[in-house]
Amino acid sequence: MDIGETLLRNGLVTRQQLDSALQQPNGRRIDQRLIELGFVTEEDTLQTLGEILGMRYVKLKDLKIDPELLGKFPHRDIYRHSILPLERRNGTAIIATSDPFDLEALDELSSLSGLRLEPVLARKDDIVQIIKERLGVGGDTINELVAQRTEDEIELLEGLGEADGELAEMAQAASVVKLVNELLIEALEQQSSDVHLEPQENGLRIRYRVDGLLRVQPVPPEINQFQAAIISRLKIMAKLNIAEKRLPQDGRIKIRVHGREIDVRVSIIPMLHGEGIVMRLLDKSRMVFNLSSVGLPPDMSKTFKELISMPHGIILVTGPTGSGKTTTLYSALNEIKDPTVKIITVEDPVEYQTEGINQIQVHSKIGLTFAAGLRSILRHDPDVILIGEIRDGETAQSAIQASLTGHVVFSTLHTNDAAGAFTRLVDMGVEPYLVASTIEGVLAQRLVRVLCPHCKVGYKPNSDELPSDFPRPLPELLWKEVGCRQCRNTGFSGRKGIFELLRTDAGVRQLCVDRASSNLIKDHGLKNGMTTLRMNGWDRVIQGMTTVEEVARITKGEH
Repeated sequence: MDIGETLLRNGLVTRQQLDSALQQPNGRRIDQRLIELGFVTEEDTLQTLGEILGMRYVKLKDLKIDPELLGKFPHRDIYRHSILPLERRNGTAIIATSDPFDLEALDELSSLSGLRLEPVLARKDDIVQIIKERLGVGGDTINELVAQRTEDEIELLEGLGEADGELAEMAQAASVVKLVNELLIEALEQQSSDVHLEPQENGLRIRYRVDGLLRVQPVPPEINQFQAAIISRLKIMAKLNIAEKRLPQDGRIKIRVHGREIDVRVSIIPMLHGEGIVMRLLDKSRMVFNLSSVGLPPDMSKTFKELISMPHGIILVTGPTGSGKTTTLYSALNEIKDPTVKIITVEDPVEYQTEGINQIQVHSKIGLTFAAGLRSILRHDPDVILIGEIRDGETAQSAIQASLTGHVVFSTLHTNDAAGAFTRLVDMGVEPYLVASTIEGVLAQRLVRVLCPHCKVGYKPNSDELPSDFPRPLPELLWKEVGCRQCRNTGFSGRKGIFELLRTDAGVRQLCVDRASSNLIKDHGLKNGMTTLRMNGWDRVIQGMTTVEEVARITKGEH
């Protein structure tokens, strides 16, 4: 097949242009030389090739790209060959190429993806532009750099801290690296939220926090010989000073395990028998910030959505550490996230990096506190502000001012129930009338363990054995835990939220102005249909989601 002669016959080039291109051999095909010399457009050439080879020519701007199909091909090879997967049709992947003669690339992509390929023709510039739009600029260079790195069971996403000396050498020994990797992998397989390495008089104790409760992890006694090396290895990974053993240190490790990105927050505190380490594991792949998956009851969810959609005011989420407050707030932000809304957060630390939200990390040592960050934020033209936590009167005053100037403010507070938030802010020094006029609603929450669906058993409840505030008449059937292989003999698998939502009405505002106690505010809420944490917990028990003992453990009795 002579492409040049076909282009000549179709009137797309002249004999003189064809001869001129033939006189400049540079190892490229005649059609490519004609395009480089500007004698013919790439579009005309591809359409001609399509006619000769029986292939379609497409304009990519008119087509929708299937992102799921794009994910089935190695990005490095998409960049390298400038080939773009478009859509799947009858078990065949339609892919766009600008070079129908690059059969080696087509064969390689077919074997890597496991799909049969049907190539169509498109302009190279259009293909490259869409690849950059979908996969990012410079992705091919980054992929090459990644390919040069050696793979391990755990891949560090940031460089190691600098360290030297005998202890550092021991910490970097292959066996110690493998041991630390195994500890982290096991913690992730058990879906732990925290790993505790605790030096005791007789050796190192390791505990994992699973579903809110700590459990001891059996380890061979020989691990005690490696205690110093394990701690040093973790310090090096977190870029901490391995020589400092007298002061607390905080760091962060970013790793990838089996394709999952894990953020590890490391806290080291000197103890009586050595340094104790606690690692908080944040598994980004497991985090779903969606209000529907938070688990609010339908009527409460409707009210909460109304609250977060208000044009200004403060919405608080309260509860102890580890009660899921951050997840609820991020889910709320995702619910209202929009290109027309500017959302800024001030957090300590930034736990989850979220697309479309501007996040600020608190640095108290250099004066960037919650209050200082909030003052700066107001000059940044936000619509919605998230303050990680209201810890003091200065932050509380700043949040109030932000609300009064027409912003929606989300934050957390450590109180036992929703009503306690109003009195806590007044105790911090905020004027009661300001609290009353700015707080639009308070959501209190806790996490209860969910019964394992594989082994839970039903039983007929006995009135004498149940707490006095459990709803009567009693249901026919309640459930309790047993324990099996799936739940590692705990009887529970995962956790769900229980909630209490107090919306600020005229009565609550007046009680707040009158400096009424939290009990009076709570009583007013109950009279107006508020469901307490305990009541919501009993609903979960009746639904068969958790046990009576679990709700009694997490919530306070109501008399």
